[in-house]
Amino acid sequence: MKYISTRSKIAPLESAEVILKGIADDGGLFVPENFPKVTSDEIKSLIDKNYCQRAVVILKKFLTDFTEDELFEATELAYDWFDIPSKVPLTILLKDETHKDSPVSVMELYHGNSSAFKDLALQLLPRLMSKALKKVGETKEILILVATSGDTGKAALAGFADVPQTKIMVFYPADGVSKIQKLQMVTQAGKNVNVTAVKGNFDDCQNGVKKIFSDSNIRAELEKSNVKLSSANSINWGRLVPQICYYFASYAEFIKSGTIKFGDTVNVVVPTGNFGNILAAYYAKKMGAPIKKLICASNINHILTDFFQTGVYDRNREFYKTITPSMDILISSNLERLLYHETGGDTERVKTFMQELNEKGKYKINSSLKNKLDKIFYADYATEEETSAIIKEIFDNYKYLVDTHTAVALSVLGKYRRTTHDMSPVMVASTASPFKFTGAVLKALGENVEGVDDLAQLDKLSLLTNKAVPKNLAALGTAKILHENICTKDEMADCVLKFAAE
Repeated sequence: MKYISTRSKIAPLESAEVILKGIADDGGLFVPENFPKVTSDEIKSLIDKNYCQRAVVILKKFLTDFTEDELFEATELAYDWFDIPSKVPLTILLKDETHKDSPVSVMELYHGNSSAFKDLALQLLPRLMSKALKKVGETKEILILVATSGDTGKAALAGFADVPQTKIMVFYPADGVSKIQKLQMVTQAGKNVNVTAVKGNFDDCQNGVKKIFSDSNIRAELEKSNVKLSSANSINWGRLVPQICYYFASYAEFIKSGTIKFGDTVNVVVPTGNFGNILAAYYAKKMGAPIKKLICASNINHILTDFFQTGVYDRNREFYKTITPSMDILISSNLERLLYHETGGDTERVKTFMQELNEKGKYKINSSLKNKLDKIFYADYATEEETSAIIKEIFDNYKYLVDTHTAVALSVLGKYRRTTHDMSPVMVASTASPFKFTGAVLKALGENVEGVDDLAQLDKLSLLTNKAVPKNLAALGTAKILHENICTKDEMADCVLKFAAE
């Protein structure tokens, strides 16, 4: 399998090269030349495999320059320490007999070190990158740049901490993450890590990182320090491909539970801001996973909802800080890959869309392309009040606790079913532990958290729900603050050059 750019005709590259580069030289995103197929027999074979074995079946379709043994070693190292043997457990929500024909399953993607779904990709990416360095004979140090809205930062830091021949620098919006998310990042140990707050929002962080990647002068300066840039955001193919795996794995688990039969089609609901996680579901569907509809769930920033409903992507709007901070995004980078695929690989068209977004803050697709997307996607959003109501409803009805992002997905699922009357079985991506967003979850359950510190809220939520606090979060109270850097968006490049030279 070779990879090409979304923005121009470049010579195809192997996956090892693509993983190390992160972003194409023309500023585009790498995409596979075609969609590899997973056969019906291969899907059936997943039922009796464990998570790592299931993942390798999918990974080897894309990472063809890696051996199967290399992929097994990488996945086992990546997921060995997850706090639950199944890695990605599937919870089936069935209140009574009337729901048996339309079950809702929840993919718990958050049992890794950061208690968020990003761990499933960002524990594997460093292992793939280490092997890729050897494959291409790279001797330079790789500097990983990350812009985070909260969860990616900690997952990437934990994955790359003290990995040989790498450095990692994470930028996060100074006032745009929860206290728990911030503590997870600023307490991260490692000789090769840097965490810097940016005075601005996530889009400022993301735009700053993109500008650094596309600046030839910065790359030339880094060369003097024998450093090359790469990314751990979902713009990096090595970050996206592990996410495809859990849609196939969860479908196999759904069958194994006895809730659905082999061959049954399912709908998939994903709460998303940057469009990476739901894009992975799109790839799974294109490869042959029996997915019927992809349901894109947004919060009140709802730029993706507006795009799918109107065909206009417009970031010229008010930006809201919400109880779902990982979705507080107005530039959904991975949408570029979808546009490439659904325009039939029209790089000039995609390049024009991205130029218009950069220069005018918006672009519009034609009715033909919108009709194509309508057949694949449904999009809606949940208000803050609707999100809170779902948290309480799910806990009251099932004694099952969800975080705010998962609640957005469940709320939008309800809207989809009421609108379309499609009661197909569903897989919902649960992207974070409810203990990552204790204040909002406690308020949704009717508790007063005024004056209660975020760390104390962990214990309060545990006592109220009889659920254990994840070990990595419980340890934050005594962890030492190691990173207190802060800069403006215009100072990001200087911060990168300074860290690279250390």
